[in-house]
Amino acid sequence: MSQERELELYFGPQHLGMVGNFSITLKVEGDKILEASANPGWLHRGFEKLMEYRTWIQNFPMVCRINVVEPDSMEMVYAMAVEKLAGIEVPERANYIRTIVLELARLVSHLFGCWAYANMLGFDTVAQWAMYHRDLILDLFEELTGARVYHIYIWPGGVRRDLPEGFKDKVLNTLHTIGSCIPDYDSAFFNNRLFYERAKNIGKITREEAKRLGATGQILRATGVKYDIRKIEPYAVYDRVDFEVPTREDGDAYSRIWIVRDEMIQSVHIIMQCFEKMPRGEVYNKVPNPFKWRIPEGETYVRVESSRGELGLYLVSNGEDKPYRVHFRTPSYPHGLVILEKLLKNASIADVGNIMISLYVTAPEIDR
Repeated sequence: MSQERELELYFGPQHLGMVGNFSITLKVEGDKILEASANPGWLHRGFEKLMEYRTWIQNFPMVCRINVVEPDSMEMVYAMAVEKLAGIEVPERANYIRTIVLELARLVSHLFGCWAYANMLGFDTVAQWAMYHRDLILDLFEELTGARVYHIYIWPGGVRRDLPEGFKDKVLNTLHTIGSCIPDYDSAFFNNRLFYERAKNIGKITREEAKRLGATGQILRATGVKYDIRKIEPYAVYDRVDFEVPTREDGDAYSRIWIVRDEMIQSVHIIMQCFEKMPRGEVYNKVPNPFKWRIPEGETYVRVESSRGELGLYLVSNGEDKPYRVHFRTPSYPHGLVILEKLLKNASIADVGNIMISLYVTAPEIDR
């Protein structure tokens, strides 16, 4: 192939198919991609190192920024790591509340993903529905935590405060409002032939490739693997609620987005079960003065199932008032750097945003 026919094309970050400051340098011939090089940008540099210079409690507002779309999973994995090192028990009621918060956060993240994907494919009405329903859940977070995006609600030892009066009814009413629109979503988007033609067999990855390249979440489950940390290594109260792990077999963008749709339905079931089973009691096991708190020496690795896949944290304490070493295992790292570049090779320019959003990449999880 003659190099005279090749063109270097800079894709993003202004493109609707990109996320935040993420961009991709493409080598193309016509509309066919010969090679892709992902650039996550310079949005959040050095969070892991910055955390080593701040006290244990000061890091809670910081971990939220690693994933703006779903900060609660970041809070949870950090709280779990601190609790494991310090030997802190979490009250039963707090574990139920944590599970409710995490599943509401999953819904917020998935609705945001549906907004981005539908908008990118030109389904503007569906995108507006998704963003409106996301805002309804953010209203709930604002009432519970005082904030819409960065909640800083899950702490070592439990949660910051109990559920406000009438909160359960508001959550259930909101979920029923969103659930009543599922037939509309299905007819306008998920069962729409245009969505099928744009997403079917696009960005396809095999089960063996997904495993080898470190895929988790929807990317792995879209190849037929039922891998979900909530099932294989339960935390909070996921071992006390019934839910399914949706899977598909084709490993393409179409399968990945369908799994997002099915997971939202499972999240609603989990939340309703938590409200039914949640006991009364304390929501916070008091810890020493957090500004002078010293965690015993040791190291630990904990993980949760975020909306994008396996989220892990390796945390080391040397007995001081700050972490000694911090390292996150974020799902967007292999998805956005390794798998994205592989799937873009030989793809069409028109499907760059299509493939990236189906991989659920968020730039801050990479640039940390």
